[in-house]
Amino acid sequence: MKKIATWTVLALATTIAGCTGTAHTNASLDSVHQPLVRNSIYQFDVATSGGELPPSEQGRLQGWLDAMGVRYGDRIAVEDPSPYGSGNAQATIRSMVERRGLLLSDALPVTTGAVPEGSVRVVVTRASAHVPGCPDWASKSSINFTNSTSSNYGCATNSNLAAMVADPNDLIKGSSDAGYDPSTATRAIKTYREKPPTGAGALKQNSTSEGGSQ
Repeated sequence: MKKIATWTVLALATTIAGCTGTAHTNASLDSVHQPLVRNSIYQFDVATSGGELPPSEQGRLQGWLDAMGVRYGDRIAVEDPSPYGSGNAQATIRSMVERRGLLLSDALPVTTGAVPEGSVRVVVTRASAHVPGCPDWASKSSINFTNSTSSNYGCATNSNLAAMVADPNDLIKGSSDAGYDPSTATRAIKTYREKPPTGAGALKQNSTSEGGSQ
């Protein structure tokens, strides 16, 4: 009987401890769940011929870029080990990238292995962001003697931000406003306001008083 009573007391103490919550304590309004940004590096070698990029290699590169689905936020750079440089090949790659609405980056990350002789390497750096540990329902909400925020506080907001941001690297350091052109930002609004409606001139005017068309 004594052993049974001891286990009963322990079970009751465990139940009471569960109602008071866990050791999670965050008395501030800053979430402990912050986005984690990770950069992945992809590389693709294309052969040059006399400093030019042959059509066959252009097709290979085009197919690789399509398969990668390069988009805004990706950083694309060219690694050229040639001592004289393959200027024409780089110009061709630049035009292929610009047709996708992107620009070549001057920042070249460290890649794996050496570039084969007579080739240039196209490097795509892609960033992704996620919030680890979310959702987090470790803390109880019944009793909170420390006036701390929930363990899940900030998970929804930061997870949505990590999923929607176009360039996850902006979560680490915001983009610079160097070279900012206000006309670029207002171009869409200016076009919307100044362009005439597509159906202008072909719409019939109806008279509400006569009930017919004029």
